[in-house]
Amino acid sequence: MANLSGGQIIADYLIREKVPYFVGIPGHGVLALLDAFRQRQKEIKVLGVRHEQSAVHLADGYYRVTGKPLACFSSVGPGAINTLVGIGTSFMDSIPVVLFTANCPTYMNERGAMQEIERNHWADFPDMIRPVVKRTWNVTSVEQLCRVLPTAFRLATSGRPGPVHIDLPMDVQAQMMDVQVPEPAGHKAAEQVSPDSADTQKAAELLLSAKRPLILAGGGAIYSGSTPELIELAEVVGAPVVTSFGGKSAVPEDHPLASYFCGFMGSSCGNQLTQTADVILAIGCRFSEWTCSSYKPGITFNIPPTKVIQVDIDPREIAKNYPVEVGLVGHAKPTLRQLIDLARKAGRGDYRDSEYFREIRRLKTEWENTIAGWQKCEPGTITTAAFLKELRGFLDRDAIVTGDAGHNQAQLYQAFPIYGPGTFVSSGAFSTMGYAVPSAIGAQLGAPGRQVAAVVGDGGFLMTCQELATAVQYDIPIVVCISNNFAWCSIRDMQRAWYGEDGMFLTEFVDNSGKLVSPDFKLLGESFGCHGERVTSVEQMRPALERAYGSGKPAVIEILTDRTYPRSELPVTGWADYPTPDYLREKS
Repeated sequence: MANLSGGQIIADYLIREKVPYFVGIPGHGVLALLDAFRQRQKEIKVLGVRHEQSAVHLADGYYRVTGKPLACFSSVGPGAINTLVGIGTSFMDSIPVVLFTANCPTYMNERGAMQEIERNHWADFPDMIRPVVKRTWNVTSVEQLCRVLPTAFRLATSGRPGPVHIDLPMDVQAQMMDVQVPEPAGHKAAEQVSPDSADTQKAAELLLSAKRPLILAGGGAIYSGSTPELIELAEVVGAPVVTSFGGKSAVPEDHPLASYFCGFMGSSCGNQLTQTADVILAIGCRFSEWTCSSYKPGITFNIPPTKVIQVDIDPREIAKNYPVEVGLVGHAKPTLRQLIDLARKAGRGDYRDSEYFREIRRLKTEWENTIAGWQKCEPGTITTAAFLKELRGFLDRDAIVTGDAGHNQAQLYQAFPIYGPGTFVSSGAFSTMGYAVPSAIGAQLGAPGRQVAAVVGDGGFLMTCQELATAVQYDIPIVVCISNNFAWCSIRDMQRAWYGEDGMFLTEFVDNSGKLVSPDFKLLGESFGCHGERVTSVEQMRPALERAYGSGKPAVIEILTDRTYPRSELPVTGWADYPTPDYLREKS
């Protein structure tokens, strides 16, 4: 037993959980909490970011690279509210983060305390965050912490992972009590859950009976650590592996059976194979709208008649969007191992001798040739596709790339080869602008010896560009590559495609005279203390990368990319449902 404050209990427990970083922004609401961490700073490092949203994105990026959760904190009121975009991003992609937000002292509830949200219910922030966390706790006494903390970490990291929230009144942070801080090991859930063996047998028989089997890998295939099993099963069965956006990096893209991506932003290869598969084994994939081309039959999927075996840790996702022949609730890794063992007993031949594999190779080559054509550009110019080709050619195989939203995200998905899990880090379900830079900082903290590049558009960069100060302060040598097209370019191009050329509105950065306007991002980076570069042609890209990474410090590379439609994007191979007014059809 020890006489500890609420803040000291939290610091002690996080150290026992081996959490290396506690990330947030100081404020009057966390004075007692931070003082507890000041006393333990040799055992856990506290990082100060420049916006609370970025604290959560940093933790998110760290987890995607390491598989280990971080804890974040904020002060009361606006500081807590600023975390919501980050927490929503992590929730939608099933990324565990443990968030502590301050609240006013319990004895001040409903009295108009500084920054309290109390018009409908006192200390009401938990109601705001509830839809985007697995669980929220409103701790009202220090004795509750020893029960809440192990439960919070267990819930965040077990089952379908996700963020959790602990609301922490200022008096609870300071209150002292004789307590025994719990050991995390005594409060953990079972690591792996397997489905019923009879259901797995049925799934194996269906998969082995298929003439055109296909494996669809989602984000769950990555976070379960199932890449080796995924590859082994694909080779045993002779099935191409197509990924959703969240599943990119589940298999190395130079593997013979890696067949790229499906959906609205997918590949022609991936969409053709998913259209024509007779059995699809979906691993940790929720069949989201963009993965399924807004569920329009025949574009990405034909379900039915295609039969589906769906593996997911969350039973809510089974058959949510398509009927299944077999639904397997369990962790991907042991489920795949069971399927491999059953498939090996069937004694399948070498997939490389099959007509199906020859078709897969042909479709892959066609897509690769398509992308190669889009990566070409005139001397003295550079497109986003050409910049990404140069970036991939420069980076090490195990380099980590973080993506933002918009064209850069779509083109990373379609045309940037990834060779291992945890090397492609991007917000999937929320497609959050401003994600790339802070998540790159988290990724670099998680992999300090590897190259990390943040790929972001000019619009997304301006949402969290202040985190360059964080990178400089803590000497975190990320390289930020800004594709500057002077626009919300992906939305501009949607307006043009769906509403016509005169439908482009509010999406270009122009002044009253029609002149394009933009900050000088090279100078902006340098003003933070970063190395700065500006690239205007494809010939300049590699030397700029060499200088940026050679600087040994945070760097900003501004790339003035071709903004003309359609060179600003890559071909759309799927379909998206964007409702349009009847008058557009009448006009056409």
